[in-house]
Amino acid sequence: MSRVVTFGEVMLRLATPGFARFQQAMPGSLNASFAGAEASIAASLAYFGIDTAFVTALPKNAIADACIADLRSLGVETEYILRTHEGRLGTYFLEHGANQRGGNVIYDREGSAVAITPASAYDWDVIFSGCEWFVISGITPAISRNAAEVALVAVQEAARRQIKVVCDMNYRTKLWQWEPPLSARDLATRTMKSLLPFVQIFVGGISDAAAMLGIEHSDDLHALAKQIITQFPNLTHAAFTLRDGSTSAAQCFSGALYEAATDTLHTAPRYTITQIIDRLGAGDAFTAGLIYSFLQHFTLPDTIAFATAAGCLAHSIEGDYNYSTRAEIETLMQGDGGGRVSR
Repeated sequence: MSRVVTFGEVMLRLATPGFARFQQAMPGSLNASFAGAEASIAASLAYFGIDTAFVTALPKNAIADACIADLRSLGVETEYILRTHEGRLGTYFLEHGANQRGGNVIYDREGSAVAITPASAYDWDVIFSGCEWFVISGITPAISRNAAEVALVAVQEAARRQIKVVCDMNYRTKLWQWEPPLSARDLATRTMKSLLPFVQIFVGGISDAAAMLGIEHSDDLHALAKQIITQFPNLTHAAFTLRDGSTSAAQCFSGALYEAATDTLHTAPRYTITQIIDRLGAGDAFTAGLIYSFLQHFTLPDTIAFATAAGCLAHSIEGDYNYSTRAEIETLMQGDGGGRVSR
């Protein structure tokens, strides 16, 4: 069985109940869970039955213990997580959007353990032993200069071992603050352009390509994919999440997958989501679905269809992790999206 390794930051997520604003919910109770792009991808893959390990650095305290136990409960390997005396567990606060009001995320992750732990602390030989796929996102190098350096070492170490590298771009405008006065966009572009030569599969939205690669925004996905591949000829595929949101509660969600070798673009069905329970983590579910499909040797049309259906279903589940099974995703792919009770 193929083995997948993901590397990044996992955080404590504190969300207001329902659709309450921060000022309404605090002081009071917040819903606590754990979240992070690469952790979320690992959780989805493990839930599908894939041998998946998540690598990060966490402090030695009871909250981090609970985080690791949560990942283990989903089947994620956690033995390569470093436990540190310095640094903290990053946190983010979430206020869900409703109707025409967008959601809001406040990050509190400066000085987290993974942000300050150097690349030399990780035993890459052990981490990558038996690994065939490595996953990282554009969020990890955004959190600190050190994390960016670790991300570069990680993709280089993976490439040196001929491991397939997947990068989910995930541009976050509130991050990329570690080299003032350089703008977040310029810093992201410079950093990601240093990482992508070691990547085989690009994942992102149209805005990610524009913001992080300096590519002109284009709705022509075939032309956009060719621009990306031209810049980074090491890429074999480029996958895109496609959103068209009328309000915070209603979105249209789809995806597309470009294969460089055949110069072909495959598109998925377009799902109309009229009741979003939680939007965060849907892109991670898409990426996990994409990787799973490659591992299962699906055809490219089925690969993008499965990834898109996985991302669609993630909107129906509270929290960042996608607790959707392969059977549920394939049921949606087959056209049964009516939400009927299974009994």
